[in-house]
Amino acid sequence: MERQARGSGPTTIVGGSATRRTGEAGEDTTGEVADQDRASQLNRRLGRADLRAVPEARRALRELLEGWGKPGRSETAELLTSELVTNALVHTDDDAVLTATVSSSGLRVEVRDCVARRPRPSAPIPDEGTHGRGLVLVESLADTWGVRAQGGGKVVWFELGAGAA
Repeated sequence: MERQARGSGPTTIVGGSATRRTGEAGEDTTGEVADQDRASQLNRRLGRADLRAVPEARRALRELLEGWGKPGRSETAELLTSELVTNALVHTDDDAVLTATVSSSGLRVEVRDCVARRPRPSAPIPDEGTHGRGLVLVESLADTWGVRAQGGGKVVWFELGAGAA
């Protein structure tokens, strides 16, 4: 696997009339899709322990979500994304990958890292400053969220519908 010395990796935003779709037999197909089915995607490699990636991820997500959802939804998505990205960078010793997929029906954000340990929301300790609140926020503000094993690590994800506020 190719590694970068410092900083965040490249950002890819995929969108437009040609999107990657999965056909009935599971094969990838590319073609024209109707506006309501069109999805755009952000893929970004996050450099190990590089907390500069947090505001960069928020900025990239803001661009992706321009004009999406009811007022306040994109700000909520930015907050929750920054919590997942921060957790991955602070609690792991390797790079992480941010993927955000937005469509007319909603947003799904995933952060993949190489540590299998599953995070759990816990009540913040008053004397701990701002530590320990990230997953509590995700649990409270996301429509749904979860953790799934992937390879030797995990993916922490959340979803937000475009319409709910």
